[in-house]
Amino acid sequence: MARALMIQGAGSDVGKSLIVAGLARAFTRRGLRVLPFKPQNMSNNAAVTVDGGEIGRAQALQALAAGVEPHTDMNPVLLKPETDVGAQVIVHGKRIATARARDYAAMKPSLMSAVLESFERLKARSDLVLVEGAGSPAEVNLRKADIANMGFARKADVPVVLVGDIDRGGVIAQLVGIKTVIDPDDAAMIQGFVINKFRGDPTLFDDGYKLIEARTAWRGLGVLPWFARAGELPAEDALGLRDARKPGQCKIACLALSRIANFDDLDPLKLEPGVDLVMVRPGEAIPGDVRLVIIPGSKSTRGDLAFLRAQGWDIDLLAHHRRGGHVLGLCGGYQMLGHRVADPDGIEGPAGDTPGLGLLDVETVMSPQKTLTRVAAVHAATDKPIEAYEIHIGRTDGPDRARPFAKLNGEPEGAISGDGRVQGSYLHGLFTSDDFRKAFLAKLDIPAGDEPYHARVESALDALADHIEKHLDVEGLLALAR
Repeated sequence: MARALMIQGAGSDVGKSLIVAGLARAFTRRGLRVLPFKPQNMSNNAAVTVDGGEIGRAQALQALAAGVEPHTDMNPVLLKPETDVGAQVIVHGKRIATARARDYAAMKPSLMSAVLESFERLKARSDLVLVEGAGSPAEVNLRKADIANMGFARKADVPVVLVGDIDRGGVIAQLVGIKTVIDPDDAAMIQGFVINKFRGDPTLFDDGYKLIEARTAWRGLGVLPWFARAGELPAEDALGLRDARKPGQCKIACLALSRIANFDDLDPLKLEPGVDLVMVRPGEAIPGDVRLVIIPGSKSTRGDLAFLRAQGWDIDLLAHHRRGGHVLGLCGGYQMLGHRVADPDGIEGPAGDTPGLGLLDVETVMSPQKTLTRVAAVHAATDKPIEAYEIHIGRTDGPDRARPFAKLNGEPEGAISGDGRVQGSYLHGLFTSDDFRKAFLAKLDIPAGDEPYHARVESALDALADHIEKHLDVEGLLALAR
């Protein structure tokens, strides 16, 4: 049976996902079979697994770092927020319910068995399981039914290393405060800590580092400087969405919807040297000089249609189109481009119809069955291959489907408007296909770079592992696993 080590964070977005990915690559290079694991995740950025389910994008990246295919056991419980108070509950890759926060709290104890089953299966086929926590163990109000942090660590007897983010300030209080507020038996599971995202001369933090060790009795395992290439790797949290500004290059805008999903579709575009990628935030207008506007996926198509209109983006999109601009809708964004989105069974919320943007002559009807599959398609306009995945509910049809975006198993996929400037597709991850991406950008008169996208990601993962090897006590981390 494998050993295991758990990386927890002093808060959200402290960098634990990337540290797990870097450690996975570092230990894999040592000849170990490493598998990533996150008991419970909350993200609308999902990946489709080899066994036909869905998991958080971070675990798919960690699997890539370990050189293995992503599997639903790597993230047995996934929450996909649909509203401020409710989320889809995905267990072992399949949706089992939509629950409000209070209802999910009551469900959590029953999900521990699914978490432990997946963990034991991973241990049985690996040398080392790297476990990532969620949020922070300092959320002691959630401790009673916890399956994501100390609840899991205690149940599975997995030692913990705590990561603090010095970039946001207050890292001493983060770590010492956690020792103060958590249960002493939980604190005993923590074997060490790491300081992440340091900028400048790390020796200036020597006194603070020693103070944390003295106040917590936890072992310091290193100070990790800011990793400059983090932006080249797929982000899981919408909080990590950043502009990839390159003034003077061709501008592509993406709407930052309130329930934006699978936004890693943008990753290959933001790395293109000829693309100035702009995230249009709530309250901002769509710039008038963009060549393409992308309406991304959404976990709540009808809800985000209302959100889009509240920002005035519907008016901006019509003006952009009148000026000769292009629009691409992906998944939920594709559904929004049609005349209406009907939800007769109340799949996304109260049953009813919502008028669409009317830029494509199609309509969408929501249905309970979710399409969840990896696909190989061919771009209809250029015959370039597309490796992608589908993860959506609903069926879209109408006259513009006669001009498909792609061919999937010989059948039409997506739709294109009569003037050719509005396109919609259910394909996610399409821009990772280099030949297609180059051909798509060429039709917009945007030059594409020469470096293959996957090679760039692999290079960044290697650099991350080198970075971690240089600054952290990697052998000490491995020795803590049991």
